[in-house]
Amino acid sequence: MTDTLRADIDVVRPRPLTPAAPAPADATLIAACRRGEARAMEALYHQYKRRVFALVYRIVGASDAEEVAQDVFVRVFRGLAAFRGEAALGTWIYRLSINAALSHVAKRGRRAEVGDEILETVAAPPVPLSDPRLAAKVEAALLELPPGYRAILVLHDIEGLSHEECAAILDCRVGTSKSQLHKARAKMRELLGPALAAEHAGGSRA
Repeated sequence: MTDTLRADIDVVRPRPLTPAAPAPADATLIAACRRGEARAMEALYHQYKRRVFALVYRIVGASDAEEVAQDVFVRVFRGLAAFRGEAALGTWIYRLSINAALSHVAKRGRRAEVGDEILETVAAPPVPLSDPRLAAKVEAALLELPPGYRAILVLHDIEGLSHEECAAILDCRVGTSKSQLHKARAKMRELLGPALAAEHAGGSRA
């Protein structure tokens, strides 16, 4: 399951999660995975691998993303036996992804728990930019954000999830999701100010 995770990040597209309980197709897939059917486990992996990798990539960075993504799927397959369907399968996998990514960041000396008070210390990138130079600066600025800000920005602005879905994944209130997104965007503007000014000046000279 380590084949093309890194390459797949370029083709990820936002796709909102369904906040309801697992769909019949998901329930069938989960049941087959619980029975240890290799084909079902491969199907689940391929269904979510790109989205999981894209999510953790923007929280832990390029060098550790594949390792963390693989850890997520270890957690997924170990946890399926206890999964009761209170949330959609995708929401549950996203929650595991966020927890794995923030735990990894914590090992590098940062706090990793996500909650109403912790979100201020933890951030997602803005919508992909057409200019590769500016996009690189955005990615660099993203990694300077506290991990929680990074998480809410990734989930909302990159993955296109609603605040209700973000709150379910981050285990916080909807109001907290909204306020932290506002703070995260403000911090990104602060970090990108010089870069954006330089880009604008360059465009004006051209």
